[in-house]
Amino acid sequence: MNSMNPELAERIAAALERLAPPAPTEADAANGRHFRWDGRRLAPVAGTTALPLERFVGVESQKAALMLNVGALAQGAAAHDMLLWGARGMGKSALVRSVAAARAVALVQAAGDQLGTLPDLFERLQPIARPFLLFVDDLAFAATDPAVRLLRSVLDGGIAERPANVRLAVTSNHRHLVEREATDARHARDSADDQLALVDRFGLVLGFHAPDQESYLAMVRSHLDAEGLDFVAEEAIAFALARGGRSGRTAWHFRTELLARKAGN
Repeated sequence: MNSMNPELAERIAAALERLAPPAPTEADAANGRHFRWDGRRLAPVAGTTALPLERFVGVESQKAALMLNVGALAQGAAAHDMLLWGARGMGKSALVRSVAAARAVALVQAAGDQLGTLPDLFERLQPIARPFLLFVDDLAFAATDPAVRLLRSVLDGGIAERPANVRLAVTSNHRHLVEREATDARHARDSADDQLALVDRFGLVLGFHAPDQESYLAMVRSHLDAEGLDFVAEEAIAFALARGGRSGRTAWHFRTELLARKAGN
């Protein structure tokens, strides 16, 4: 069998190289404000916006605690890992982003299924002379979820000590931290113990609860005032009833509804 012409082989290789997508470039963690960790590399995230802190109404104590703790991280001082738990739609994730922006701390988001790769991320961030807030959003801890013990190991540091310039901010629904599956009592007790042991690893634990009507209306007013929209309490209440409940997200959706109506007139 005749061997392929070397010139032809070189041309085919060059054509294949042109067709292949370029390898993703690693982000420069020393620069930029927002990143995403995919388990292997750090990628920059562009176009991320944060709500002004004054738009967060009804969570003043949680906001103050986060500002204090993330402010300490920004200054290179001792700071806690943070767990934000509670009702859906209460602005937990948005508040983390806004506080990180206000304190000028770089935000790195990682998915819950990437917890096992975090030591690699820590190794990359440790030599960089700037603070990082590692954000793991909407982590659901079922009783049998291996993420419970995996995250405990990450928080404890394991063999490799976690760098002082990196702290975690984790959000989760309350029921995923305390619910017990319908199994035998011993298994349920062991699972609950695992979950509580995880919660104990966080130095700052903040609860977010569904608002009463007065707090919900204050949230609505905050958003509408910022947009120059008229506030009518009855309309805001009716909107929440139609959506099945009050929350910060419902208040935001009502604001969006009014802006859409205004644009359509």
